[in-house]
Amino acid sequence: MRYIVFAAALIIAASSAHAQSRSGNSSGGLYGSSPSYPTYGTGSNPRSNSVDGYTTDRGTYVAPHQRTNPNGTQYDNYNSRGNTNPYSGNTGTRSPRY
Repeated sequence: MRYIVFAAALIIAASSAHAQSRSGNSSGGLYGSSPSYPTYGTGSNPRSNSVDGYTTDRGTYVAPHQRTNPNGTQYDNYNSRGNTNPYSGNTGTRSPRY
């Protein structure tokens, strides 16, 4: 009888641990437990810097704006799908390339 109770408790504990590992942080990304595959909308990078206005080589003026600091991924940029720019309130629409 003790063995049955012990086995049942062991099964419940193992099932609970497995459920917790699967639920994790559903947004994934850099600021939580990451799934093994990339997801959109990982949450915007909390660090940003301001960019002065400039004119491109093709003559287009780009107004001053805020951007996330470079960090080797586009999944946490303001313009990435699922993320929101806290300065403008716009929701990102671009698919990250890397």
